[in-house]
Amino acid sequence: MDFPLILVILVFVSGLLWLLDALFLAPGRRRIIDELQSQYPQWATEGSSDAGSYQGKVAEKAREPVVVEYAKSFFPVLFIVFVLRSFLVEPFQIPSSSMVPTLLIGDYILVNKFTYGIRLPVIRTKVVEINDPQRGDVVVFFPPHMNDTYFIKRVIGLPGDTISYRNKQVYVNGEKLSRDPADEQAEEPRYLIEEELIGDTGHLMQVDRLRPSADFTVVVKPGHYFMMGDNRDNSSDSRVWGQVPERDIVGKAFAIWMHWDSFLSIPGFNRAGSIH
Repeated sequence: MDFPLILVILVFVSGLLWLLDALFLAPGRRRIIDELQSQYPQWATEGSSDAGSYQGKVAEKAREPVVVEYAKSFFPVLFIVFVLRSFLVEPFQIPSSSMVPTLLIGDYILVNKFTYGIRLPVIRTKVVEINDPQRGDVVVFFPPHMNDTYFIKRVIGLPGDTISYRNKQVYVNGEKLSRDPADEQAEEPRYLIEEELIGDTGHLMQVDRLRPSADFTVVVKPGHYFMMGDNRDNSSDSRVWGQVPERDIVGKAFAIWMHWDSFLSIPGFNRAGSIH
């Protein structure tokens, strides 16, 4: 279900109904009300016969259509949600384990929609340039093979970078990303969790000791980014479906605000915090 498209349609339809009513129907209702107020001079006196007759005639002849009532009620709310989701912050749920241990299944995250520039909803055309994705950012995007489904990965390669993967170590332009043992370790001994350093920022990642390393070397194309999951041996990412064009990047994930395992469980906030 394309929720952004549905939201745009709802905002447009409710706003259009309100506008058409204001331009063409509301003036006629106001004239009728003015005439009724002249006909019933005591219309504002509570308990008078004029007041009762006036209210009945208004309901009969000048009542606002139900569809317009709904449009006027829902349009402000829909418009606020539209602006927030389209240009400021959008919530997402993590559905897979590809970003473990950084993000777990059931994490609810917030994504900054303007940090990489402001785009028009649905058509994704950038209208305001702001920043470019940086190596190490956790981003939400549309992958090349599924242009209607959100994915979340970490930016490993920038345009022009040479990315290599050898013996489960990432090399960027010939330099190995340093890794140190992490305080946190997986429950199963087959998984090794380490802290990987990109620039001055560290993040957790894990490898599966029992799976062989799928080595490769690739040069990132202009205007594209190379994405990898932090769960290196259990992630469908740029190693599988290729590099991500800049136009398909949605925004930067910056915070976990809730964790909810399933509908029958109780939501928790113990994982709330920033995303590194």
